[in-house]
Amino acid sequence: MSTAAIHAGWRAGDAHRAVNPPIYATSAYAHPDHDSLKDLFARRSDGYAYSRSGNPTTTVLEERISALEGGTDAIAVASGQAAVTIALCALLAPGTHVVASQRLYGGTTEFLDDTLADLGVRTTVVDPWDPGALAGAIEEDTRAVLVESIANPGGELVDLPAIARIAHERDVPVVVDSTLASPALYRPGDHGADVVVHSATKYLAGHGTTLAGLIVDTGRFDPRRCPERWPRLTTRNARFGVTFSREYEHGRSGLLAFARAKYMTDFGATLPASSAQQVLLGIETLDLRMRAISSTARTLAERLDADPGVLRVNHPQLPHREDRAIAERDFPHGTAGVFSVDLPGGEAAARAFTDALELWTIAVNIGDVRSLVCHPGTTTHSHLTEAQRGICGVTPGTVRLSAGLEEVEDLWADLQRGLAAARLVAPEVAAAV
Repeated sequence: MSTAAIHAGWRAGDAHRAVNPPIYATSAYAHPDHDSLKDLFARRSDGYAYSRSGNPTTTVLEERISALEGGTDAIAVASGQAAVTIALCALLAPGTHVVASQRLYGGTTEFLDDTLADLGVRTTVVDPWDPGALAGAIEEDTRAVLVESIANPGGELVDLPAIARIAHERDVPVVVDSTLASPALYRPGDHGADVVVHSATKYLAGHGTTLAGLIVDTGRFDPRRCPERWPRLTTRNARFGVTFSREYEHGRSGLLAFARAKYMTDFGATLPASSAQQVLLGIETLDLRMRAISSTARTLAERLDADPGVLRVNHPQLPHREDRAIAERDFPHGTAGVFSVDLPGGEAAARAFTDALELWTIAVNIGDVRSLVCHPGTTTHSHLTEAQRGICGVTPGTVRLSAGLEEVEDLWADLQRGLAAARLVAPEVAAAV
């Protein structure tokens, strides 16, 4: 993992033998003659014409994440939300159906309920830990099952092999948002996923500087097995003049070729070359960062779990968690740095807790080297219904924590400062302490 994170996708082979991938700051690319550019647009040759659809720096990032995930192909886009959007749009056509986990990032839930519905796609939300419910939700028109490998904000883990078996029995691909895990902790393709998406803004970039998204084809999905279910991939595309499923004959992803040509280009969700280089720099230390952050988060979660000022700590490696067995089986190096705590006293206690912190930064991002904190009920999950927030494990007293790389004892001292402030608005807890 560490070796691939540093070397995959790049060798010092340009004219100047640069050790690090250069930033190709160009919008277009010169061609030697008329036919060269003509063949590129006719998809008879590979290369670059305009950076909206590809850039050499971005290609290095795509090859690197594909290597880290054990995939066959990848595309880089402008944000994690763009990655989810483009991956699903490539699989779903108007009149089709998606089965989604009830534990998803708030922005993804809003996209499914609102924008995707406007495009004529229906969504059924299920409990991913209920195999019967999942199997019962799959319909003839279902074209994707969407889950998160580690859910946000409570860190719930799914039994991905079980989900994949159910979906694949009905020829339905499984899309996994693995933002919180990153390939350093978990590779969904090894457990049955067909497509992996990342908000590279988070752990992959790692420093809170860059928006980016990634989509990886793990090599499991092949529309040629059921061509009638995937006509946009298995029949000649009138606009582009090609049949995208033929990419599989060359070991490439027809799904991502279609996604790049149509949706990445049409939506203009282009990742700048400078942003790709920032993510590449972050990935170089990914393995080390994820192990250290996971260890810090587990230590803090265990201490908070023993504190009478906390109603509940939501971390998958705690003894009371039903998914702890999955953590032990599938996550030997940890479960990342994001977890949540439920405080007595509701939003007032959460406000007092966060406002008293001096080291933890109040922000809606996660996956930074800095430790971050926010109140999901009034931020990331504020546009969901009360029932949806309840299903996601978000209460008025829920606070999300994203542990960083600071000294654990410094972080713990700051959390104690926050708990002391929260007790002032929850007298019954203060009395118990």
